[in-house]
Amino acid sequence: MAEPPRSCDCFVSLPPGSKEDHVIFGKNSDRPRDEVQEVVYYPSSSHAPGSTVQCTYISIPQAEHTHAVVLSRPAWLWGAEMGANEHGVCVGNEAVWTKEPVDPAEALLGMDLVRLGLERGDSAWAALKVITGLLEQHGQGGACREAPEPFSYHNTFLLVDRQEAWVLETAGKLWAAQKVTEGVKNISNQLTIGTEICAEHAELRAVAQAQGWWSGEGDFSFSAVFSPDNPPARMEMAKKRYMGGTALLQQHNGSVTAEVMMSILRDKASGICMDSEGFCTTGSMVSILPRNPDMPCVHFFTATPDPSRSVFKPFIFSESMRSVSMVMSPQYGSDDPVRTQPRFQHQVDRKHELYKAHQTALTSPDAGVSLQETMRYLESQCLEEIEAMLRGEIEGQELGDLFFDCVDAEIKFYQ
Repeated sequence: MAEPPRSCDCFVSLPPGSKEDHVIFGKNSDRPRDEVQEVVYYPSSSHAPGSTVQCTYISIPQAEHTHAVVLSRPAWLWGAEMGANEHGVCVGNEAVWTKEPVDPAEALLGMDLVRLGLERGDSAWAALKVITGLLEQHGQGGACREAPEPFSYHNTFLLVDRQEAWVLETAGKLWAAQKVTEGVKNISNQLTIGTEICAEHAELRAVAQAQGWWSGEGDFSFSAVFSPDNPPARMEMAKKRYMGGTALLQQHNGSVTAEVMMSILRDKASGICMDSEGFCTTGSMVSILPRNPDMPCVHFFTATPDPSRSVFKPFIFSESMRSVSMVMSPQYGSDDPVRTQPRFQHQVDRKHELYKAHQTALTSPDAGVSLQETMRYLESQCLEEIEAMLRGEIEGQELGDLFFDCVDAEIKFYQ
């Protein structure tokens, strides 16, 4: 049986690639078709010295302070596919395979590292240092889907803040990073960093030379040295999406907005909006990060599958922030199949209220053009309010409950 495709796509536009003086981030999370993605908010918190935090599989020392975060994540795990923190940092990850073997032992998932970077880093660079430090200390590994069959991978990350972006690519505990300060950039399930390495693991080149992957002479290209000789089919398939994403970004280079980024994430011809037999885009995110620190960052989430049939709803951090239970999945505590040993021996229903309403509406006989038009109208109204806020025409604090209001309105539309 052919391996099912597994894919994700991350994008960033920095001025002058963006139309306004904003950094624009976007990601599609492509996962098993029946997997539910929830959107969760955690406030900033202080923790007692010496305390630990339970990640998906392992416990690690907790930081004394964690930042407020909003996360879009598969509902069965602790980490996140993508998210943002109160300091305007966004992170998304991608699956990759390299010459370094994937360790099946339980460690930190790449998705755990996304959340840990956001909780502990107040800039893209700080989040990168958090991720690489934890990677070197604890490693990456463990099942990456809610199923008894083993499936693991290494990770690449796109880390973005108001000023710059970093591409971080890993191979086991090894890593290399590239800084991006202007224009557009995308990543898609493959190594992309060549010789333009801005930071790296202290032993990266020594290990490559010891393994016979690099002669020790001439330029050192991370992608050339660490890409597998016989890459899995899913990595080869990702090349088309990567090139398609690059072409779409270049097409809009100089005029990228949140709306443009949403259109890229909805593009089916390139495969960026994934819809295959076993996998689909289960959640999507777009963020506006104004260069002006006095302007709030705005993060849009679908919390439902297939962005071409979903609404992007805006989230803004505020002091009166609250969780939105309508996009949070049921909790099963110690009976959760991810917490019992052996893991994943039974299934539970993780559908949240919006997910169920969305699925019911789009599979009903009456679902059609009129419903899609209504959904897009809801989204356009939100975008207009956001643009007015960023132009200084209305106060940002008036939009603190916009995510709750939009989720509530979407559910009512479906009913």
